[in-house]
Amino acid sequence: MEYDLLGWPPDGPKLRLDYKRFSYAGKFVMTNTGKAVARDDGTIVAAVAFNEDRTDAGTLWLRYVTVDHGRRGEGIGPALLRHVRDRAVERGYDRLRIAVNNPFAYEALYRAGFGYTGETTGIAELVLEYPTAAIENPRERYQAGLEQFRERDLSEDEDGFLESRRDSDPPEPAS
Repeated sequence: MEYDLLGWPPDGPKLRLDYKRFSYAGKFVMTNTGKAVARDDGTIVAAVAFNEDRTDAGTLWLRYVTVDHGRRGEGIGPALLRHVRDRAVERGYDRLRIAVNNPFAYEALYRAGFGYTGETTGIAELVLEYPTAAIENPRERYQAGLEQFRERDLSEDEDGFLESRRDSDPPEPAS
């Protein structure tokens, strides 16, 4: 697997993804966001778009993360997020943030070293950040985020996933 940062905001490249294989495919044709991809044998299998916070130049927001529908669950998304995270820290960003709308993305971000802030956006997305703030009970905070999803009308797969994580500790970030 090859991970490649294609450009930083505001001058990121256009990236055309197949809408049948990738969620949010249309969001990657914008040029005002940075982009990074994961490739397997030269074929893009995941992508992320990101931009600087409008009010805090030290914060980078990850906006859209997508993994080829046929490759989900392989750990490609968290690995790509770690790659972007590490490049952003090298570039001088103090903090990375992302808002997620499903429990699978929530878990993937934990595997990339992010943690739930306890905040939600106005459209009910949970905000996670790196580095994680020092909190007294990381398990309780992780479960609080999962509980936010349990209160929603979810798919059978999402419900099963949440049930499998009931009363568990947060996943350890992969290196």
